[in-house]
Amino acid sequence: MPISTPTGSPAAVGLLTGFSLEMTGRDVPALREAAPQIPRGTRINVTFLGHEDPALRLAAARAVREHGFVPVPHISARRLRSPGELEEFLSDLAEAGAAEQVLVVGGDPGAPEGPYEDSLAVIRTGMLQRHGVRGVGIGGYPEGHPAVDDDVLWSALVAKTAALREQGLEPTVITQFGFDTRPVLAWLAEARRRGVDAPVRIGVPGPAGARRLLGYARRFGVATSAGIVQKYGLSLTHLLGTAGPDRFLCDLAEGYDAGVHGPVLLHFYTFGGLGATAAWIREFGAHGAAS
Repeated sequence: MPISTPTGSPAAVGLLTGFSLEMTGRDVPALREAAPQIPRGTRINVTFLGHEDPALRLAAARAVREHGFVPVPHISARRLRSPGELEEFLSDLAEAGAAEQVLVVGGDPGAPEGPYEDSLAVIRTGMLQRHGVRGVGIGGYPEGHPAVDDDVLWSALVAKTAALREQGLEPTVITQFGFDTRPVLAWLAEARRRGVDAPVRIGVPGPAGARRLLGYARRFGVATSAGIVQKYGLSLTHLLGTAGPDRFLCDLAEGYDAGVHGPVLLHFYTFGGLGATAAWIREFGAHGAAS
C-alpha cells in the first residue's frame, strides 16, 4: 500500500532544517539512488552493526562523503575488543576524510567484549580528538532504556556532555525514536533543567511498513500502546500498509517551545528505507510549504 501524501504545518516543515539520516554499511547502493533527493551537507549516520565488519562501515562512510554529505560513523564501545581496534578504526576514518563527526554509543552486548564498558570510557581515552574528531553524538532516551535505570541514564548524559566539552569536543544528543511526542518534550525540558544545553536531534521513525515499525519499537523498548499507535496511523491488528511520521512532526511542532526545550533538530531512522525516507521528507517539505 503506498504512503499517503504527507502534509504539515509551516512550523512542522521548519523542523526539517538540518535533518540527519541513518544507514547501514550495506546501504551504499540505496544511498547512491537516493542522493539526488538529499540536500548536500546532510549528516548521515553509519551504524555499527555486529554482523558488519569495519571495512564495510568504512566504505559506507567514504561513500557518504563522496556523495557530498557528512558521514557520522557509529562507534560501539562494548563491541571494541582492544584500544588498538579503536585506534585503527579512527585512523582509517581520518584517512578517508570521515572522522570529523562520530556517534559513540554503549552498544548492544550486555558485557563488554574489550576494555570499554560504556561510551564515556571511549570519550575519556583522548583518541577521538587525536584523530581529528570535532563533534561527538551521544544517545538520549526519552522513554527510558529497557536495561538501564533512569537515574543512571541522566547521570551518564550529564557526565558525557561535560566530558566532551572539557576535551574541546562539541556534543550532540541523538534520541531513540518514538511515536508519542509527550515524553519527548518532557524529556527535553528535563534535560535543559539539568544543564544539558547541547543540540538535541529528536529520533523520528521514517516511513516504513507497520509490522517493521512495531518490531523495531518492541526491540528498543518504545511505547506502542493502542492509542499511541492508532494516532500514528498504524493498526495493531491489521499490520499492512505504510505510515509516515507527519502526525508526529505536527505534534512536535505544536508543543515545541525554544525557551523551554532548547535547540532541536531531527534525526530520521530509516529502517533500511533510505530512499523512501528521503522522498517522504522532500514531499512533506513541499506540501507543507505550499499549505
